Amino acid sequence: MSDNKNKSVLMGGEFLIRESDAKDVFIPEEFDEEQLMIAQTCKDFVDKEVTPNLDRIDALEEGLMSSILDKAGELGMLGISVPEQYGGFGKNFVTSMLSSEATGAGHSFSVSYSAHTGIGTLPILYYGTEEQKEKYLPKLASGEWKGAYCLTEPGSGSDANSAKTKAELTDDGKHYVIKGQKMWITNGGFADVFTVFARIGDDENLSAFIVMADTDGVSLNPEEKKMGIKGSSTRQVFFNDVKIPKDNLLGKQNEGFKIALNILNIGRIKLAAAVLGGCKGTISQATNYANERNQFGRPISKYGAIKDKIAKMAIKTYASESATYRASQNIEDHIKYLHEKEGMDKAKADLKGIEQYAVECAMMKVHGSETLDFVVDEGVQIYGGMGYSAESPVERSYRDARINRIFEGTNEINRMLTVDMMLKKGMKGELDLMGPAKKVGEELMSIPDFDNDDSGLFGSEKRYIKNFKKAVLMVAGSAAQKFMMELAKEQEILLNIADMLTETYVAESVLLRVEKLAGMKGEEETKLQQNMVRAYIYEAAEKIGKCGREALMSYAEGDELRMQMMGIKRFTKIEPFNIKQTRREVAEAIIKENKYIF
Repeated sequence: MSDNKNKSVLMGGEFLIRESDAKDVFIPEEFDEEQLMIAQTCKDFVDKEVTPNLDRIDALEEGLMSSILDKAGELGMLGISVPEQYGGFGKNFVTSMLSSEATGAGHSFSVSYSAHTGIGTLPILYYGTEEQKEKYLPKLASGEWKGAYCLTEPGSGSDANSAKTKAELTDDGKHYVIKGQKMWITNGGFADVFTVFARIGDDENLSAFIVMADTDGVSLNPEEKKMGIKGSSTRQVFFNDVKIPKDNLLGKQNEGFKIALNILNIGRIKLAAAVLGGCKGTISQATNYANERNQFGRPISKYGAIKDKIAKMAIKTYASESATYRASQNIEDHIKYLHEKEGMDKAKADLKGIEQYAVECAMMKVHGSETLDFVVDEGVQIYGGMGYSAESPVERSYRDARINRIFEGTNEINRMLTVDMMLKKGMKGELDLMGPAKKVGEELMSIPDFDNDDSGLFGSEKRYIKNFKKAVLMVAGSAAQKFMMELAKEQEILLNIADMLTETYVAESVLLRVEKLAGMKGEEETKLQQNMVRAYIYEAAEKIGKCGREALMSYAEGDELRMQMMGIKRFTKIEPFNIKQTRREVAEAIIKENKYIF
């Protein structure tokens, strides 16, 4: 069962079977003064050091990205998550998420920054010996050394544990010799410290090693030519009989795959934060252009078609932000509980805290990256022909956004992981999925209860969310019963169930955020946010219904199919409202301020 005794806090995946109270969720409006100051420092840095130099960065001007990271290090931006004893600021997980968002509009810089502070630094922070931490972390936190992560190979991408790079212990037992090839290595061209994954002998799993870039036998291919993020260094790295001290083993032998998976969990939720910065920046750019661009005698922002686009961009972003920081605070709370109440080592608590919410990390990576894709695509459309020109800011945003659906595990892999991890929690007894699923099955056999108490703010919307959860339990439960251990092979069905789960989580998150905000500011002051909730739930209902129908039609038939299709219809039904006017009011508020305001 859950290892957190605080029953008001939901464990990973529990959102599906437990109700949440708005008072128990964290919302972005609760960032404290210090957190906002750190975020502003990061934004100011991007505005001053990155944005004016984007063309130079994309041209891969020699030494430029490294020098910008040096300046970020001088401000302390590279050490936000690093404990003070190793030269960092030692800030909590939510603060590190906010810094990721604040740099998220930095295009290629955002990628290099995230790679250095995440996969370049965290493996040593979480798995290094004390000696390794003392040697590497202070220089990584200051920027004196830059970090990179060498996992992917030509023959191993999503199947990372199939990597062929080898590490052999020398006869005297004092060194490892590494042989192999890595590709798509971010920061590869200027990194000083590589975390390299290789297999020792015939081990089942990989091991991880710390390798200095200037070690004999390390060589690089030229920079890759890429569709987007052209300014981030991406190279192949070759290890030709690279001899390193035995003490450079990171963690334990055979533990590398575990290290890789845990670091990927962190990278996924961090990416969900970073793309928020890109979303907000693009919405502001597109709104500004719509206010300036005149057609048929007036600004195009006056037209309903443009308002509809701006509203949808903002609503999706606001919802993704709500869910991302809800999950982030849950992670932070669990880390704090494990460290302070259970006496767990801080590094281990960090890993356990993030691992507990691996489902949410995967969902938010998918939702955030696809929200950014939607936003930049609509941004180009608002710019029209100018949006296709390299002279416009949205052209670069469009190209740079695409990688996020591939980074940190493709979105397809993350969708399948979402369902797999939920079902495994159920099989381990961490989540009681069978009980609620059985109740939904019994409800399908009964006459619907139309006497609903929809009083209070979001009374109807809360009922919709409960029904969304029933839809997920119904489809996932029947699919698991139908296919048993063969469900993993039914990838199309898994993708549908994952989308149903994600939309349910995000819809509930944005509702809880605005419910809490209304309690802080008053219902009258939060009318626009309430509109965003209703509009998002409308879209979520449509998607959950579509995914549910597609899944059911893939395996059910006869009376079972008819009954469950009726269930999907019942569980995704919402009362009609004026969706056009709801969105228009959101858009007009943004257009009036000429920027993203939520």
